[in-house]
Amino acid sequence: MVDIFDTRFENKDVEVDNFVSLGDEVNINAKDGTLKRIMIGAGWDANAFNADVVDLDISVFMLDKSNMTRVDEDFVFYNQREAVNGGIRHHGDSRTGAGDGDDETISVYLESVPFDVMHLMIVLSVYKGYEKEQSISMVRNTYVRIVNEENGYEIVRYKMDDDMKERSETGVIAAALNREGPKWHFKPVAEFYPGGLGEIAKKYGLIIKE
Repeated sequence: MVDIFDTRFENKDVEVDNFVSLGDEVNINAKDGTLKRIMIGAGWDANAFNADVVDLDISVFMLDKSNMTRVDEDFVFYNQREAVNGGIRHHGDSRTGAGDGDDETISVYLESVPFDVMHLMIVLSVYKGYEKEQSISMVRNTYVRIVNEENGYEIVRYKMDDDMKERSETGVIAAALNREGPKWHFKPVAEFYPGGLGEIAKKYGLIIKE
């Protein structure tokens, strides 16, 4: 069995029918009926011509039916790595995107997500992007994927390069996991924000210091 806190395991045999794009929505429970723990993985590569390597980060916001966070702890990122008593856990910050496979991961024990949380919003953002004059388009081979953390089976993968070309913003709501009773649906979003993570947090009712 795969260690549920392994940050780097990778399913080498990615199935083409796991790929999704804008407009798609996938019932991840229907794809894998054994699903209890998922890993949200994100990967990217630095553009070789960038003098200062872009530091991309993954975050998750837990939203209620009003599309807002309920409390400050409804946000998991590099400075707040756990929520719901460890049921959601960020496995650490990668500052370069170097190497194969996932660069950053967040684990979610689905049964630990409070009943009034209806959406898990998956966000990618450039650390200090505004100050460094860096944008979300300055990385390549970017993707977000959902994996069954107990067996390593990749359920869905959203390849983002086409949607990120020539974008000047520093943050993007990449995808959402939307709750429907006991089921969860993965939906690509690709909604961009010039103010990056701070602007997205404010949208959801939080003030953060990056």
